[in-house]
Amino acid sequence: MATPRLEFCKVTRRFAGSRRSAPVTAIEDVSLKVKDREVVSLIGPSGCGKSTLLNLTAGLDRPSMGEIFVDGEPVKGPNSHVAFMLQKDLLLPWRTIRENVEFGLEIRKRPAAERRETALAALNTCRLDGFADHYPHQLSGGMRQRAALARTMATDPTVLLMDEPFSAVDAQTKMILQRDLSATLMRTGKTALFITHDLSEGIALSDRVLVMSKRPGRIIEEIIVDLPHREDPFARRNHPRMGEYMTRLSELLDLAHAEV
Repeated sequence: MATPRLEFCKVTRRFAGSRRSAPVTAIEDVSLKVKDREVVSLIGPSGCGKSTLLNLTAGLDRPSMGEIFVDGEPVKGPNSHVAFMLQKDLLLPWRTIRENVEFGLEIRKRPAAERRETALAALNTCRLDGFADHYPHQLSGGMRQRAALARTMATDPTVLLMDEPFSAVDAQTKMILQRDLSATLMRTGKTALFITHDLSEGIALSDRVLVMSKRPGRIIEEIIVDLPHREDPFARRNHPRMGEYMTRLSELLDLAHAEV
């Protein structure tokens, strides 16, 4: 069998307490696999450890127990296999949009001509080809998030980690960004682990949805999204079976909140 792009093996993360707080177990005994080109969403109660999972995958934190592998290699620290996209675009205001997209390539010491070519191609893919020389304050919120996606894609990661990347924009812009992301992931064949509190977003964008319990977070259910058109969230939302998935996820979230 092919090596999973991402694998968690019985991972637990505990945080030590202090004088004013007790120790906290954020996640406990989490095992999961994400295949090549697969998009998997994590859904669960606030504070259940979803962001902790992404931080561990990115090498920004280390598990207390268990192991994490990306492309078959154990995660020991930050690595070039993964890229992170957060709720805020975090664009640097003093740099143009093209220069922001080049930032990761600059850190990796890629030649200037290569950085420029890669950044312009990423901006074109994200429908921002006419805004390379603009500054972040000159763009709308949705355009800034597309620029953040272009920056994420420019480093050519094998795994994209996405922590509610569209939660800060209005509903209409959010749906357009979801469509752009889905089409980009399908076209480029990227693998993604996606955090969301939006049930319809998780179903519309994903091959699978993993439901987590309240803290300490554990995987309590896997939902395989057997719907066509993963590249087109609009089409998925209009599918007759969309309501079935929404009902099931709602039931599971009720269960997740009740878990002890």
